[in-house]
Amino acid sequence: MNIPRSSFPRIVIIGGGFAGISLAKKLKNKNAQVVLLDKHNYHTFQPLLYQVATGGLEAGSIAYPIRKVVQDYENFYFRLANVKEIDAENKKIIADIGDLYFDYLVIATGSKTNYFGNKEIESFSMAMKTIPQSLNIRSLILENFEQALLTNDINERNALMNFVIVGGGPTGVELAGALAEMKKAILPKDYPDLDIRNMGIHVVQGSERLLDAMSPKSSQKAEDFLRGLGVSIWKSVRVTNYDGRMVTTNSDLTFDTATVIWAAGVKGAVVNGLKKEALTERADRVRVNEFNQALGYDTIFAIGDVALMASDKNPQGHPMMAQPAIQQGDLLAENLINLLQNKKMKPFVFNDKGSMATIGRNKAVVDLPHWHFQGVFAWFVWMFVHLFSLIGFKNKAVVLMNWIYNYIKFDREGRLIIRPYKKKNIQSFTSDEF
Repeated sequence: MNIPRSSFPRIVIIGGGFAGISLAKKLKNKNAQVVLLDKHNYHTFQPLLYQVATGGLEAGSIAYPIRKVVQDYENFYFRLANVKEIDAENKKIIADIGDLYFDYLVIATGSKTNYFGNKEIESFSMAMKTIPQSLNIRSLILENFEQALLTNDINERNALMNFVIVGGGPTGVELAGALAEMKKAILPKDYPDLDIRNMGIHVVQGSERLLDAMSPKSSQKAEDFLRGLGVSIWKSVRVTNYDGRMVTTNSDLTFDTATVIWAAGVKGAVVNGLKKEALTERADRVRVNEFNQALGYDTIFAIGDVALMASDKNPQGHPMMAQPAIQQGDLLAENLINLLQNKKMKPFVFNDKGSMATIGRNKAVVDLPHWHFQGVFAWFVWMFVHLFSLIGFKNKAVVLMNWIYNYIKFDREGRLIIRPYKKKNIQSFTSDEF
């Protein structure tokens, strides 16, 4: 990788998400050589991916070059790499661009979509964890309407205009709200020769309520907001299969649709090479102690979504969200510096600052530790928090200007098919592809 040798200990960070960037910033100009590896050369602000998917924002406004983040850091190196394996015994990582030895390794690889082993759903549904995936969704949505103009088959047209979102967490709720606003104010003007009233938006939730990690009041209010926008909500229903056209569930409920967006769960993006006892079942996450050390290792750490720190309060680990990732990155930087100075490390204690979700124009729900509120004020709070959290002044300014324009004009000018997306041919799909 052409990383020069140094008299300082080498800290290798795998992943440039919230956790990895937070850690990297805190290690700025410390007595260590830091190497950050990521398969993309940019950091993605994932909470706004749904706005890219629905044309509200362009991809560049929620991405920020990693090299620009670290360009003034001394003894700091970034490499565009896909890490294949960890050779823990020899303290080495193996990547597609070469091998690299480490003194300390931090796994901050985040999470990926969890299809719970259903290969057919994985093949035919759309995920929304990365910018390319969001652009694919945007293209497919618009291509569906273009195709709907060309068909005389009513069933085919309805399937093209029918959208099923599996998962009623923040991602599913926010995406459904954005699609509903497109249906209300944008698509009728873009496609006057289609009856957009036939467009269906369905949210399928396996549990008894939407946003089940939030308060019951916020959950109910989010449901009320969505129903008011014309979204159909199906609770206590699990999707069992999707063959590219028909969605089947654990009940007699089915959906004829050309588009399923899977937001029903995530799992850790684990790198191969760690001991089995350091991993949860099916290698979904890395088990860590209160210092974020991977179990069984002194010099290998995991932070963010990929790490599971079990405790009496959080037996399943902390929520796979930005807050724990950022806080773990900040503390681990301090602990690594302590290690280099032969000082004791501090245990991680999660400070839950609350959660929030927006359902569309003037509609949001916010749960703070001692205060829950919904509506217009919650919507302004949601916007402020997300603007403040974006990296880079330009990104903040661009997103703010887009939001102001969209609010005044009730428009989304990002509805462009820049990179056409072609779905897998259903007819050619065979069991051999599993």
